[in-house]
Parts: sequence; structure tokens; C-alpha cells
Amino acid sequence: MTTLTEATDTAATTGERVLPPLRIGRHVIESPVVLAPMAGVTNRAFRRICREAGDAGLAASGATGAHSLYVNEMVTSRALVERTPESMRLIEHDEDEVPRSVQLYSVDPATTAKAVRMLVTEEGADHIDLNFGCPVPKVTRKGGGAALPWKRDLFRSIVAAAVSEGAKGDVPVTVKMRAGIDDEHLTYLDAARAAVDEGVAAVALHARTASQAYSGTADWSRIRLLKQEITEVPVLGNGDIWSAEDALAMVEQTGCDGVVVGRGCLGRPWLFADLAAAFAGTTVRVRPTLGEVGATLRRHAELLTDFHGDELKACRDIRKHIAWYLKGFPAGSRIRNQLALVDSLTALDELIATLDPDTPWPGEAAEGQRGRAGSSRVVHLPENWLASRELDEDQQAQVAQAEQSVVDGG
Repeated sequence: MTTLTEATDTAATTGERVLPPLRIGRHVIESPVVLAPMAGVTNRAFRRICREAGDAGLAASGATGAHSLYVNEMVTSRALVERTPESMRLIEHDEDEVPRSVQLYSVDPATTAKAVRMLVTEEGADHIDLNFGCPVPKVTRKGGGAALPWKRDLFRSIVAAAVSEGAKGDVPVTVKMRAGIDDEHLTYLDAARAAVDEGVAAVALHARTASQAYSGTADWSRIRLLKQEITEVPVLGNGDIWSAEDALAMVEQTGCDGVVVGRGCLGRPWLFADLAAAFAGTTVRVRPTLGEVGATLRRHAELLTDFHGDELKACRDIRKHIAWYLKGFPAGSRIRNQLALVDSLTALDELIATLDPDTPWPGEAAEGQRGRAGSSRVVHLPENWLASRELDEDQQAQVAQAEQSVVDGG
């Protein structure tokens, strides 16, 4: 892989460290940065390209040992217990990927316990995160994701089951949540308190509600309030981190102990180098040329081929990353359209070869929001979900059925 160090600022200065290392149970994360789980994105290939890019940038900044935490895409507990081929593939990690981090989704404490027990006894993970933040309708209409913390007892019992099983192998459990279902049904403060009381090692908050999805702006004041309320374990902030400067601003405004980065690293895995350098107190930032971006894109496709075990599947997968990688560069619509139809690594090589490798980093044109923001919406929920903070008998049956119906990887 062509390194990204040649385009890095050379006038970097070393200052005081911005934050201490992030401690999650027995794990010490030198750079207080976490890769957010993203469905269809944060597979083993993407996590590796982030780590490789980060290592190259870290060498340029002079920082050493600054490793972030890279979480895999969400896996349903039921599918994992059933050992579906897709779920088993999704929890794969590279041999040098430490700590190995797995995010689980569930709406049932017993299934959660079984999934965590499986990961612990079979040494499949060093850290487990629980998803209580997913806003997509197919999840919330079953009472899962961002909808679940509304039901206090169910939320607490799922967290307790995971923490109990994780403790048997010294595997820390964390939770990632949203502020609530909507502005009238906020859950983050009482849910975080319940999770900490049950023994989680950290709490991460995406400062949007489920009804916002990815629209509007994240309300960082809620992260600040959560940090004021939760002092026993690290509080991590998530939402609208598009640059290292955004991360520094979040820490300054909220006092959070670390940041969780999602869409900001799409097509820009070297953001982890920028973040590590920023938190180490240096001004080094990676500014790759188009040639270096093309080399990173090619490396990503190669890793996807290994992950999928199929070159065509890998090329279909890399297509969605094309626009993110080329954002802001004057590549032209024709080459972009051809890249979006690529069906082999050879074809990808030929198209990348037509890009001008000396084209410099386009600056602000390549910065800012990545991925679709969408618009606010009414959250799809089980019938009468908001009528009470507790499950009624019909909802208990509905949630149980929803858990039983899961048979795929995510």
C-alpha cells in the first residue's frame, strides 16, 4: 500500500496530550477514538484499511503506540447463537487486531447471555458493545435499537445479562445509544445510569434521536450533560465528527473522555491518523494526493476480496465507497460512473491508472458530511410502545417473536 505520509503537513509541532488514554475495562486505548459500527461497512477489510492508514499517519506525526478501537459491524445475538454463516463471518478478526471488538444487537436477555457466553468461552472477542442506537425501521419496529431503552426493565436486563457473562472472561461490555426516540421521549440519562449500575465499562452517546436518523445536527449539549451525570466510567461522544478539529471541539465543549467516529471516515480511513495526532497534541494532518487515494482504494478492494473470498462480490462492495473516496477531487463524471460499475480488480487498476496521481488534496471540497443525511421522520415502533415504560404482555410476546425470527447475520 502506498503510504499517506508524503502529503502530510511537515510543520507539525508537538504539544501537550489532549486526553489521557481511554480505559475500557482491562483495555487501554492510547488514542481515545472508536470506530463506530456501520452495517455493510465496518467489516474486517475496512477495519484493516483504517488501521493501516492510521499507522502511516502516526509514523509521520511522531506519535507512537496510539491505537484506536475498531468495532465490527452489528451482529444479531440470535444469529450468532444459531451460528449462521454470515454472523460467523462478520465476527472474524485479523490475527493482529487487538482488542477484538464485537457489537451485538438483541431484544432478549437470555439470547444476549448465550451470545456473550459463546464469544467469551470461544475467545471470539476482547470487548463487546451493545447496540441501543440503531434508528432504522426494521429494527425499531421490533422494539430494538434506539427504541429499546424506553422499556427500562428490558434494557436493564439485557445489559445485566451481557455484563455478567462478559465478566466470566474479563471481557468488558459497553453500550452505544441515542438520545432517545424523539425529543418528547428521551432516554439517554436514565438508560446510562442503569447501564453503569449494571457494570458496563463505558457509555457512548450519539447525540441525535432516532427520529432524526442522520439528519439535522447532533446536540452535543446532551453529551456534556451525560458526562456531568456519569463519572464512574468513560463517556464517549458521537455525532458530526468530520475532522480532527471537530473531535477536539467536541471534547472541549462536552468534557467527554473520547469520541466515536462513523460516517466521517467513509472514504477517508486516514481520519484515524488525524485524530490520533490531534489527541497526541500535534498539528499533523494527512492530505493525500489523488494517486495516494487511488492506492488506498485499490488496497481496500484487495482486502475486500480476501474478506468475501470472491472478487466480484468485493468489487460490488467497493462500489459504494467510490464516491466517498473521490469526494472533492476533479475526477470527472465519466470515470466516476465507470468506477461505480467495476467488476474486477484488473478493471479497477485500469481505471485508477487514468487518474492524475499528482492532483493535490482538494481541501474544503473533500471535507464535511459524508453519506446521506436524510430527513427527520416518525419512528416505527411496536403497537402502544410509548404508552408505558414497561412491557405489557402483548409487547413481551411481540419482542420474543422478533428475537426468534432473526436468522441472518445482521
